[in-house]
Amino acid sequence: MGQKIRWGIIGLGGIAQKFANDLNLVDDAEIIAVASRSMDKADAFAKQHQAKHAFGSYQALFECDEVDVVYIATPHTGHKEWSIKAMNHGKSVLCEKPMGMDRSDVEEMISVAEKNKVFLMEALWSRFNPSIRKAKALVEAGEIGELGYLHADFAFYALDRPEEGRLLNPELGGGSLLDIGIYPIFLSYLFLGMPEHIKTSSKFYKTGVEVQTSMIFEYPKAQAILYSGLTSGSKMEAEISGSEGALFLSPQWHIAQGYTFKKGDDADYVELPTPGFGYTYEVEEVHSCLKQGKLQSDLWSHKNSLDLAELLETIRVKNGIKFPFEQ
Repeated sequence: MGQKIRWGIIGLGGIAQKFANDLNLVDDAEIIAVASRSMDKADAFAKQHQAKHAFGSYQALFECDEVDVVYIATPHTGHKEWSIKAMNHGKSVLCEKPMGMDRSDVEEMISVAEKNKVFLMEALWSRFNPSIRKAKALVEAGEIGELGYLHADFAFYALDRPEEGRLLNPELGGGSLLDIGIYPIFLSYLFLGMPEHIKTSSKFYKTGVEVQTSMIFEYPKAQAILYSGLTSGSKMEAEISGSEGALFLSPQWHIAQGYTFKKGDDADYVELPTPGFGYTYEVEEVHSCLKQGKLQSDLWSHKNSLDLAELLETIRVKNGIKFPFEQ
């Protein structure tokens, strides 16, 4: 690879727009190619973000010799297919979360990455957020004592959106769980690991997608209370509480710009602002791994993605969350 790491982007929706904006903030990143099934959309995106190539098919981007790593920003249902096709063309992949629709998808993707000896990472950008990383370091250093309680929610009102759109369409893997429920689940997993038991309940919308899911993760000495929903907003402040203190990740916690450390009567707020939309940190992690010849990240590994997929699948099975293409 040359001095700059050359990115290709497929699936040119809202998330890709934000990601491309932040890619251009990273010194050693270059958007070399973008692809959409609409050539007009690809041309407009390429012009907006100074990409050298615009393609009217994903396949054409995968065949482009100038692309080092592909960012997959398609709807959930396309993550496995397009990641595998990119990796089979020798490209490294950063795939939007959830990496696959279930654990077997993720297993297959990892197998293809290993066969082709290419880097693969799930784009769980919150893992690299400075406030979340600092909170984890403080917990691991024993600053709040023994962790006993974690609360995290993620909700916004979406029932006024088009039913053929991504969130409310079962054909696109819609609903709250895979789109935003993944964040609270990730936070509990990050701080407490795999739970011993899961208690959970979901409510469904007329299209068949799940629009509210509540979860209790049971651990040997702790509980996590988690929620995702599309029927209302929520505070979206995360609490990580122990025997000697507590940490509060500022709303919206998944993109926290700081945290509060509370011990006794003292509460100290630490501001940790992120540049752009907050995607630069995961980009820098990908670059670091590629430059070191790593095939996975130590901060968000293949095992982490498998565990997260297993948790999501367990909740889906317990609550009867199924999609038409799985019948």
